[in-house]
Amino acid sequence: MNASLRMAVLSLSVLGLAACAGTEVKSTYVPPDKAPSLNDNDEAYVAYVERVARRRGIEVVWVNTPRKPAEKESGDK
Repeated sequence: MNASLRMAVLSLSVLGLAACAGTEVKSTYVPPDKAPSLNDNDEAYVAYVERVARRRGIEVVWVNTPRKPAEKESGDK
């Protein structure tokens, strides 16, 4: 009886761990139309900074190009 009880507890533990590992939950959800893209660089700002830097004789190397600010929804609350 002791061996069968151990086997039952072990089986339930393994099934429980397998069930937890099989669930996939996203911690944050962003709708596809609002998802940020790699192409959302702020080209106007980049052009402005590079134009001013050229006038001053400074070379600009962008490590992380600036992104456009997130659009705020215009909902009445």
